[in-house]
Amino acid sequence: MDTTGNLPHDIVNAIQSVAGNGPLALHEPRFNGNEWVYLKECLDSTFVSSVGKFVDRFESDLASFTGARRAVAVVNGTAALHVALRLAGVQAGDEVLLPALTFIATANAVAYCQATPNFVDSEERSLGMDAVALRDYLSNAAEIRNYQCINRNTGRVIRAMVPMHTFGHPVDIEALLAVAHDFHLQLIEDAAESLGSTVGGQHTGTFGLIGTLSFNGNKTITTGGGGAILTNDVELGKRAKHITTTAKLPHRWDFVHDEVGYNYRLPNLNAALGCAQLEQLPGFLRDKRLLFERYQAAFANVRGVRLVAEPAGCSSNYWLQTLLLDELLADQRDAVLIATNDAGLMTRPVWALMNRLPMYASAPKAPLPVAESLARRVINIPSSSGLGSVAP
Repeated sequence: MDTTGNLPHDIVNAIQSVAGNGPLALHEPRFNGNEWVYLKECLDSTFVSSVGKFVDRFESDLASFTGARRAVAVVNGTAALHVALRLAGVQAGDEVLLPALTFIATANAVAYCQATPNFVDSEERSLGMDAVALRDYLSNAAEIRNYQCINRNTGRVIRAMVPMHTFGHPVDIEALLAVAHDFHLQLIEDAAESLGSTVGGQHTGTFGLIGTLSFNGNKTITTGGGGAILTNDVELGKRAKHITTTAKLPHRWDFVHDEVGYNYRLPNLNAALGCAQLEQLPGFLRDKRLLFERYQAAFANVRGVRLVAEPAGCSSNYWLQTLLLDELLADQRDAVLIATNDAGLMTRPVWALMNRLPMYASAPKAPLPVAESLARRVINIPSSSGLGSVAP
């Protein structure tokens, strides 16, 4: 392979040597199981909306797979985050600590609660929230009063933190839990991208008070649209189910609602798809790991770029395979994106940092040197699980 300086060409060749020629999507769903069987059963039952056996089964299967004591299925991952923040006690006027390097849903869910995001830095190892930098930031910017974390600059309560497991790679969750404890913060895990990822054998989304998942069409498994709330607090799980089903009290025929709730119920039709997908998840995870290993070998001889690997002690689902350019080659990122997409290989950069978006530009933030560097250097490459199931 040519390694004399044509980085876009080298990256195109490396991807094609593993995944073949285009067109290749970034991440597409795979339907090789009981999807048609369960969807037909759901249609035949006529229970296609918010009530039906597949919703109950999907929640039970999710809890079993993740090890959570309760899973509550909802309409999408953003809804799951919104409810998780409310259940964690986030109120209007509070602040919530988020990585600046995250998908927009994490910040939007905070805004739905009429709270304010407070953006913090990431670490290069996991691409997620940096516990060391966060502790330093809070030590300087916050103080504890009456068992609450107060932002010295704004006077607002910092109520919670929401680390996100970026592209399926687990954050340093134990260190973040220690920060949350020391600064009296609730910890909510945005595990939207990390179904199947573990830390020391424990599934992401089950360490904090609440975790959230997404089953969008581009995730490791899909329900078309959908999400879930995970918790080990049984009573909190019951409350999550209650307020996501319009806070309706059980009754044979009467409609009585005891608080403002949300119509965030996952339809039975979507849950049927999810049940079939979840049955295949172990195979998807195996094939995505195999794809990572093939890419790792292909990029071993490409100078100036590395494939992001799972942190030590963790198992990643490798949802999106991720290239990280050397800092000195960051100015070639767009050339790589052009060359790969011109070759029919769908690639994309990481999201714009949240503090650079107009609606969040005035939000408080920590120094963000690593997040700013990562935003210049990250490229996602074709990652569909089917690519790992085909011999090179």
